[in-house]
Amino acid sequence: MKKTLILWLFILVKFVLHGIIIDPGYDLHRDEYLHLDQAKHLAWGYLSVPPFTSWISYLILLLGNSIFWVKFFPALFGALTMVMVWKAIEVLKGNPFALILGATAITFSVLVRINMLYQPNSADVLFWTLLYFSILKYIDSEDNKWLYLMAIALGFGFLNKYNIIFQVLGLIPALLITPQRKIFVNKHLYFAAGLALLIVLPNLIWQYQNNFPVVHHMKLLEKTQLVNVNRLDFLKEQLLFFMGSIFVLAAAFISFFRYPAFRKYQAFFWAFLFTLSLFTYLKAKGYYAIGLYPIFFAFGSVYLENALRLKFTWLRPVAVLVILLLFIPIFRVAFPINSPAVMSQHSKRYQALGLLRWEDGKDHALPQDFADMLGWKELAEKVDAVYETIEDKRHTLVLCDNYGQAGAINYYSRYNIQAVTMNADYINWVPLDTEIKHVILIQNADDDDKERKKEQPLFKVILRTGKIENQFAREHGTSIYALLDAKVSINKILKSDISENKWD
Repeated sequence: MKKTLILWLFILVKFVLHGIIIDPGYDLHRDEYLHLDQAKHLAWGYLSVPPFTSWISYLILLLGNSIFWVKFFPALFGALTMVMVWKAIEVLKGNPFALILGATAITFSVLVRINMLYQPNSADVLFWTLLYFSILKYIDSEDNKWLYLMAIALGFGFLNKYNIIFQVLGLIPALLITPQRKIFVNKHLYFAAGLALLIVLPNLIWQYQNNFPVVHHMKLLEKTQLVNVNRLDFLKEQLLFFMGSIFVLAAAFISFFRYPAFRKYQAFFWAFLFTLSLFTYLKAKGYYAIGLYPIFFAFGSVYLENALRLKFTWLRPVAVLVILLLFIPIFRVAFPINSPAVMSQHSKRYQALGLLRWEDGKDHALPQDFADMLGWKELAEKVDAVYETIEDKRHTLVLCDNYGQAGAINYYSRYNIQAVTMNADYINWVPLDTEIKHVILIQNADDDDKERKKEQPLFKVILRTGKIENQFAREHGTSIYALLDAKVSINKILKSDISENKWD
């Protein structure tokens, strides 16, 4: 009963944390709008992500689509990840100190940052942890039901983010080089693999029917982003993710060779090395590997509990306190806990850590992620003001420069506008079945055609109706244009643009 109360206390702390880490002056993040819009276009796959996120978005839509529910689910996935670690500690025969240490290490870590935004990353870490937990339970009990839970975790993890394949690629050789290789002669492993295949099959069929957009997406990612990733920087990031509790991870890795009870779990150590090496070789983004770590806090916590049970008992509360104290400076800079104006007044603390440098290589007033959470309500309100003045709304299209603009307008607008753009998943949602006579055009601030010379031959009237004024927004200066009374078929032009931009 006491353990259960402590667990619920950590769950409560987790949700309270996520209630205070974002100042009310911020909107949602640009990526969140894209995922929320997928709820209105359910499919077995998308150009940007597999379908799992759209199912959660649909549930959020049914619940009212409020910001509370948008933030609730990533926090829930984070809490469930902590519960998985708690249960793993219990499997490893950990007592209250190990449970508290492990839960503290997970709760006050980089996972707060991951769980701050509604993106596939929170569920990704959860599914990685659930898959590892299933392997742990199988090794401990040799009960075949855990192989089927592993298959479910793998299947739904794949439908959330293809990243989980790298976990499997690390596990297979790790199991082969340890006594746990006997798992490969268990027929239930292959039945479980069949179950996993059955779960992911609809998405594989969708990929085939759409010419495998995931392959193009990976090539584009490698060309535009991963090419800039430095392998040494990737490894440095791994040390920073759980900086406050890195001693627990170190204890976990030692435990596989120094603690007799954990030697049968050495496959976890080798799986970590294989997957991390694969990520390093492929120049992956640092956060791709975060799902590797939670399960190791179970091993490290139990090992430290036993190591500190005699002469060094006094170090137990110190270990927990260290994690909490080291989280405080991280908390001050890693989250938008203050308004944009207040943050800009204390910009030096962010600049010293390089957090003000955006992908353009320049320093700005706010970190890029925070600037990506501003200006969206303002944009939607100004688009609504233009939309209200157009009588023929049925033949009016809101066309944006990027998916953040389109998603934000669709989320905050008072009308059923259904804005689109020629990138990300929106390119498949352009309403070509209705003749388009008017266009509300949203253009980034760096657009070099302020007079809309490109559109002048296409419309009788062109007006610049406003722009985003929020000086802290990444979208600052984004302009809104009303293009009225088309002279030609806009639908034909859009079809041509879709063909050109399909894979951009």
